[in-house]
Amino acid sequence: MTEYGKGLQATETGIPGLVVWDLPVHGDNRGWFKENWQREKMTAAGLPDFGPVQNNISFNDAVGTTRGIHAEPWDKWVSVATGRIFGAWVDLREGPTFGAVYTAELDPSKAIFVPRGVGNSYQTLEPDTAYTYLVNDHWSPDAQYTFLNLADETAAIAWPIPLDQAELSAKDAAHPRLADVTPVPPKKILVLGAGGQLGRALRAEYGDAPHVEYADRAELDLTAPGLESARRWREYDTVINAAAYTAVDLAETAEGRADAWAANVTGVGALARVAAANGITLVHVSSDYVFDGAKSAPYTEDDAIAPLGVYGQTKAAGDALVATVPRHYIVRTSWVIGEGGNFVRTMASLAERGIDPKVVDDQVGRLTFTDDIARGIRHLLETGAPHGVYNLTGNGEPATWADIARRVFQLTGNDPSRVTGVTTEEYFGSAPGPVAPRPRNSVLDTTKVERAGFTPANASRSLETYLGTRG
Repeated sequence: MTEYGKGLQATETGIPGLVVWDLPVHGDNRGWFKENWQREKMTAAGLPDFGPVQNNISFNDAVGTTRGIHAEPWDKWVSVATGRIFGAWVDLREGPTFGAVYTAELDPSKAIFVPRGVGNSYQTLEPDTAYTYLVNDHWSPDAQYTFLNLADETAAIAWPIPLDQAELSAKDAAHPRLADVTPVPPKKILVLGAGGQLGRALRAEYGDAPHVEYADRAELDLTAPGLESARRWREYDTVINAAAYTAVDLAETAEGRADAWAANVTGVGALARVAAANGITLVHVSSDYVFDGAKSAPYTEDDAIAPLGVYGQTKAAGDALVATVPRHYIVRTSWVIGEGGNFVRTMASLAERGIDPKVVDDQVGRLTFTDDIARGIRHLLETGAPHGVYNLTGNGEPATWADIARRVFQLTGNDPSRVTGVTTEEYFGSAPGPVAPRPRNSVLDTTKVERAGFTPANASRSLETYLGTRG
């Protein structure tokens, strides 16, 4: 009999993410009423905001009707509209709880949240039972489904009505035993811009994990038509956007301006729409160039943006689009050093070739190495840090470009006094084309990401490691 008057309350089970919920049911002599799904109240009480897109009802005439065990590639919110069931859930996901079993009876006063990859099954205990469930993806013949036999000896589910006396389909009766089930892998992570400096660092961080995919522009162009159908996006948990147009001076030309807006705004906007529509966590890498550099202290995540040039304007616009995605991380960084051509390699090469450079000494910041950014991104994702903007740069004392150049000379066994400091205006005075304005202060405050449990590497020590020496 349905229990009336319970408060909305969650009870954890032994299967991670599988949570039983008591539902308030209001009854009188006419019958009863309940809010079977109420997003605001339920998410406030701790239910994941899983974004249901389809509601299904399975009506069962007879006692003993038995269905399952099915693990689909989506989350479910399961409840009973009329009647009563014995439910059995088996964790079929990769990991230490693979094969774990949880059973419970459900009537209209109970519901259960079933995460993707957990096998779902039930047996009716009353006639005319209506079993209802919301899911956060549409059924598709192309989706990957996983099944377990109802009579599996390892799961050893104690069905109230023995299966040889129950009503079940031949298809359900023929599903494989647990030993023959391929565990459900985690949802995918997609790294865009995989051929760039940060993309290569992310590949090194995640390695060849089978659920992580990498794509460069040739494989997935965000500005091309049809992005929303380019992948089965519901299979992805996270997209890390390490792709960007970064030619700051070229962006000041007519052609470069168009290319920068296309890559950093139009393409990012399309990606943001895909992420929002499919419940994807979008990680987007931003820049100190969204600030004008006029502040006398390190910039925080809450400081007003004021980009000086086209590149900074496009990054700021892209950030605003990403911020509309419910699950997003905007990782703001500066002075990035990784594999390939970069300032540090250039200075080391000049030192070895006997060239004495003139280097800007009125811009201040900290170097940020791509392996540190990759490590920080992974930390935010795996710890479930609150969504939003995070500054992520190297730590330690800020320095000018000239200071860093002198340190490179020193670490490579050369005389640092060979580096001459000049103003930005002097350095670019004879430039043949347009020059983008640079922020004079690029120092970002990393307190927020540190409070999230991530410790950025010291920029000076990272430079030593990068050059393979110690000062």
